Amino acid sequence: MVLVCVHALNGTDLRRLLLTDLGLSHERLVVRRHAKRHIIYLDELTYRCASDWIREGHRRWPVTSNPHLLINRWTAVDTAHSIIGMDTLAKTIRLTGFTMQTLRQDRIRDEAFEVDDPLHLMRLSGISAQTAMRYITAAHPERTAKLPR
Repeated sequence: MVLVCVHALNGTDLRRLLLTDLGLSHERLVVRRHAKRHIIYLDELTYRCASDWIREGHRRWPVTSNPHLLINRWTAVDTAHSIIGMDTLAKTIRLTGFTMQTLRQDRIRDEAFEVDDPLHLMRLSGISAQTAMRYITAAHPERTAKLPR
């Protein structure tokens, strides 16, 4: 959940993460988006949560061959290396009373208020230029108001 709330990852990003994408020794996580890679430098909270998850995964499924970072009791024993389902991720986050999409949108919106740079939003969250500009316009209407003709 911290990857959604702090780093604005979406469900597809989360499901694609591999164990090899997480580099605790370098304090970073590589997120694969289409043909690109997005590097997240882990803050203290994210590092602690990732480290705890790795330990918990080794405790629960010590012999799993599934290469994905996020697994559950079914995907851990699946020899086809299935990806965790969106329902599982959504259900976990729904316990907070929010949806994954709402948390992600709030994170992007908060970032737009802090930094009025659409390129920064695009890099952070993997959104399109048009979507980034909508967030910037909503956060800073005075800077993006249309001039009279």
